[in-house]
Amino acid sequence: MAIQSVFQRHEIKYLIHTRQYHQILQAMEEYMEPDPYPRCHIRNVYYDTSDYRLIRASLEKPVYKEKLRLRSYGPISQEDTVFLELKKKYRSVVYKRRISLPHADAEEIMARGIPLPQGSQIAREIDYVRRFYPHLAPGMYLSYHREAWRERDGGEFRVTFDHDLLARTRALTLSVPPFGTALLDEDQYLMEVKAPGAIPLWMVRTLSQLGIYKTSFSKYGIAYQRLILQPNQGGFPHDIQPIQRVI
Repeated sequence: MAIQSVFQRHEIKYLIHTRQYHQILQAMEEYMEPDPYPRCHIRNVYYDTSDYRLIRASLEKPVYKEKLRLRSYGPISQEDTVFLELKKKYRSVVYKRRISLPHADAEEIMARGIPLPQGSQIAREIDYVRRFYPHLAPGMYLSYHREAWRERDGGEFRVTFDHDLLARTRALTLSVPPFGTALLDEDQYLMEVKAPGAIPLWMVRTLSQLGIYKTSFSKYGIAYQRLILQPNQGGFPHDIQPIQRVI
């Protein structure tokens, strides 16, 4: 799979239900086509400090925020390739930098705190963040099924639909199959539109006609609130309601 190493784009999120999902797919038929790898089961391990400094800072909605995660696009063994990814957001623009390396090597490098071997600009950026936040360790596992679409005729506009979001705070490795607490209802999807500039007018009209509005939804942030904050503080912060489903 050819996977891009550098991204710079706007990403906007929407929480939708199954009926809206099918309505959007119908509207997309004229303008979009399935990605070359249209369906995958993404697994992530997010790294953080012992007091969850990165995600706590992110939830305060600063102008600049960053996350560091290990990602795979399906089941893996220790020898398979994974992606160590630095995700940064400044105002409304998302920047991603990632490198590929064997899973066993990635876990060892992160556990021992040793520099990445590549020596590239991307590796130096990731190592800088690792030095700035010493003693980073696995803090959250997140998995979800993703369906990806791209603009026809080589355009850069993309749409993804994520569902079956699961989170856990144990077995924090990509090699253990997905299980955990569900973060969405069974009929919910997290839709993301991704573009280097403005969203196409046809999509803006579709969302307006269907009464769909953007939302602030950080997968890691919601998982942190559900699994770390709530057991200690009680209640459900912001507008997140309890979901009685654990897989």
